[in-house]
Amino acid sequence: MSLLPSNSKLGSVHLHVQCLHPPNHIPMRALPYHRRQTLRVLSAKRTGKQRYPSEKKELKLKHQEIVGDVKNKFAGIWRLSKLGVPVHKDPGKDFLGVSEGLLEQIAKVLEFPVASMLPTEAFTVVRKSFDARKRLKEPKFVYVVEMDVNKLLSLEPRAWDFISELQPKVGLVEHMPEANKSGDLISIILGFKNVHQGTVSRESAHNMNNGSQGLYTHPTARKPKIAVVGSGPSGLFASLVLAEFGADVTLIERGQPVEQRGRDIGALVVRRMLQTESNFCFGEGGAGTWSDGKLVTRIGRNSGSVLAVMETLVHFGAPEGILVDGKPHLGTDRLIPLLRNFRQHLQNLGVTIKFGMRVDDLLVDNGQVVGVKVSDSVDRQSNTQKWGYDAVVLAVGHSARDIYQTLLSHNIDLVPKDFAVGLRIEHPQEVINSLQYSGLATEVRRGRGKVPVADYKVAKYASGKDGDEPLQATSRSCYSFCMCPGGQVVLTGTKPSEICINGMSFSRRASKWANAALVVTVSMKDFDALNLHGPLAGVEFQREFEQRAARMGGGNFVVPVQTVTDFLHNKLSGTSVPPSSYRLGVKAANLHEIFPIHITETLQHSISAFDKETLEPSVTRFYLQRGPSSWSGD
Repeated sequence: MSLLPSNSKLGSVHLHVQCLHPPNHIPMRALPYHRRQTLRVLSAKRTGKQRYPSEKKELKLKHQEIVGDVKNKFAGIWRLSKLGVPVHKDPGKDFLGVSEGLLEQIAKVLEFPVASMLPTEAFTVVRKSFDARKRLKEPKFVYVVEMDVNKLLSLEPRAWDFISELQPKVGLVEHMPEANKSGDLISIILGFKNVHQGTVSRESAHNMNNGSQGLYTHPTARKPKIAVVGSGPSGLFASLVLAEFGADVTLIERGQPVEQRGRDIGALVVRRMLQTESNFCFGEGGAGTWSDGKLVTRIGRNSGSVLAVMETLVHFGAPEGILVDGKPHLGTDRLIPLLRNFRQHLQNLGVTIKFGMRVDDLLVDNGQVVGVKVSDSVDRQSNTQKWGYDAVVLAVGHSARDIYQTLLSHNIDLVPKDFAVGLRIEHPQEVINSLQYSGLATEVRRGRGKVPVADYKVAKYASGKDGDEPLQATSRSCYSFCMCPGGQVVLTGTKPSEICINGMSFSRRASKWANAALVVTVSMKDFDALNLHGPLAGVEFQREFEQRAARMGGGNFVVPVQTVTDFLHNKLSGTSVPPSSYRLGVKAANLHEIFPIHITETLQHSISAFDKETLEPSVTRFYLQRGPSSWSGD
C-alpha cells in the first residue's frame, strides 16, 4: 500500500531522498507501508567526474519545488468531478450521501486499493445528477465530491502515500486552498455587519484618542425609507437585504398572500372566476409560486451569489437536496410554506407588507423619484393614496404591463429586447420515461422511484435550406423551454380576453402528464412587420396573439388545441382530441391562425426535425399543441 519507486534503468541516475514526512498529527508507526520515495533524474551515466555546483543547486531547487507541491496537497480541499456510478450500484436520486458505489469511484481516482477502507466522513457530495444518454452503456448518476484531506488522513493514515501522488486534472481533479464557504444571506449579512461594526469601533476609539472625535461615529439620521414593488423572487430578496441592513422597507404587492391566492386560484379552476389581481401570475411569490418551481440559472451554479440564494431558500424551509441536485426543483407544495416563513422573517425585521395594493404611478419631483401612487387592487372604488419614499425598487416581473406604460409616460428610457413565443406541447409522462430511459422507465414510479421523472431538451436552428420549401423569413431558432415533467398546464393570463398558458408541478412530479413550451425567437423586425413600433412593441405583439387565442377557444378560458400530426399538415383536428391536464377545457382549432407564417413554419420544420433526431414519430403523433406560450428571454 506504499508508493512504488521508479525502477532502475540503464542510463538513469537514482537519487534517493527521504520523502516528505506525514503531517505531525499522524505518527510514523501508523504508516507501516511508509518508505523512501525515489526521485528519478534522467541524465547521462556517471563518468567519474564531479557535478558542477550549478548542477547540484539546480537539482536541489527542483527537489524543493517537488516537496513544496506535496506539502500543498495536504492543505485545503480536493474536488473530484465526473464520478460516474452505474444506476444499479446507486441507492437512487433521493440519496445524497456517499454510497459504496461512489467510494469505488473515489478509490479509482486516488488509486487506493480497498474502497471500503475509505472513510465516508472525509467526503461531501456537492452535486448529483442523472445521465441517461443513449450512447452510454448504462445510465449513471454523476457526482462532484469534495475531499477533506486532513479528515481523511486522521481517519485513514494509510491514504497518505496516495494523496502525495495525486495530480490535478482540469475539470476532473482540482485542488482548492479551502472549501467554498457559503451561507444564507442572513448569515452573510450578519457576519459583514459584525466585521464592519468592529472595524468602525476600533477606528473610532483610535481617533478619539487622537482628538478626532466623531469622525467614524454613525450619524443619528433616520433610516432610509424604501419601497419595493412586487413580491416575486427579486422583490423578496431585495426586501430581505435592505431590511437586514437596517432600511425601513415597505413591500407592495398587487396580489394576495399565498393563503388567499390559493383560494382565488381554486375559484378560477373550479368555477372559472378570474381575479385579475390574484391568480396564477400575480400574488405573493410571483408567477413562479404556481409554476414548475425549477431553480435554474445561467450564471453558474457554483458562484457565491447563487449558493447564497439556495442556502437562503433552505433556511426558509426548502429541502437541503436543492444544494446538491443537478436539476434542483421545489414544486408549488413546497413553495407555499417557504413563502410563509419568508414573509414572517421580513415582518420580524420590521418590513411593512401591503398586499392587495397596486402601484398606479410614480411620484417624481425634479427628475427624482420620491414615492408612489397606489390604490386598492380589490376595491376599484377606493381613492388613490400617495406614499413618499427615499427610493423605489421596481421588481414587478414580466406581466405587469401597466408599469411599463407608466415608466414610458415619465420619459424613462425603455429598450425593447428579443424574446420568444410559441406553443405548449403535452405528452403522457410514461411515454417520455420510456423514450429517455428504455427498460429503466419502470424505476420512475411517478416520482417516488430510483431515477428522476424524465425530461428532455430540444433545439433546432431552422433556415431556408431546411425542408422542401424555404421559410418565409430569416433563419431563427426553435427550442424547448420550461419543460415540466409530471406536471400540468395552467392558465397564466390575467384578463378574460387573453389566453396564455404555462406548466406547473408539485414536488413529486407525480402527474401522468409532461409538457413543454416550443418557442421561436422573435425580434424588432417581426414587430415592424405588424406595424408595431416603439419600446413596447413586443408587449403589443404578445397581447395580439393572446387575444387571438382567446377568441379561437371560444372564451371562458378554453384553450385552442391541435394534435401535432394535424399541425404539421395544417389540418383541423377532429372534435375528439386527446385528453389533457388543462382543467378549464380545450377546443380543436387550427393553430396556424395564431402566429405569423414565419413563426408557424419554423415550428413545423423544427418539430419534424425533433421527430427525426430526438423524438420518435410515434411519440409526437397524438399530442396536443396548445398556445400561445411566451417567454421574455434574458
